[in-house]
Amino acid sequence: MSILAAVDATRAALEKEPDRAVVRLRAEARLEEGTQTAVQAGRHTLTVDEPPSVGGTGAGPNPVQVVLASLASCQAITYRYWAELLGIRLDAVTVRVEGDLDVRGIMGLDADASSGPTAVRCMVTVEGPEGAERYEELRRNVDAHCPVLDVFTMPLPVERSLEIGNSE
Repeated sequence: MSILAAVDATRAALEKEPDRAVVRLRAEARLEEGTQTAVQAGRHTLTVDEPPSVGGTGAGPNPVQVVLASLASCQAITYRYWAELLGIRLDAVTVRVEGDLDVRGIMGLDADASSGPTAVRCMVTVEGPEGAERYEELRRNVDAHCPVLDVFTMPLPVERSLEIGNSE
């Protein structure tokens, strides 16, 4: 099935049954040796770790890199979806995301330093035969509909809890 056919079928199904539009996604991380973490996301497993400079083994990207990669990949996928929906030819898309991180916040060295990124830059390069105005239309639609971009740009309540298990 083509991307356009899949997206059209999903949109048609949601128009008939809008109560099925909200889905619950899940990821679970289990700390292994040192800082290496096994993450289960759906049927996929990935390794997240820290570099040796902060006590990790470098077996995988660090958590902030995973967040930046999530934005980059979500932007790329959303460009593909909306190019199909708008009938815009998109021969290639490359998304580069950079984030500035003041490590003093993570290490507790500066109470005023944020523990998270203080700035994020998302640079998109598209290739294709369309005029600049069509790609600008595409960008506007992607920015309006990219779910991971929303995580970065909109306040999001996060419920947290702690359970104490018995390790014996």
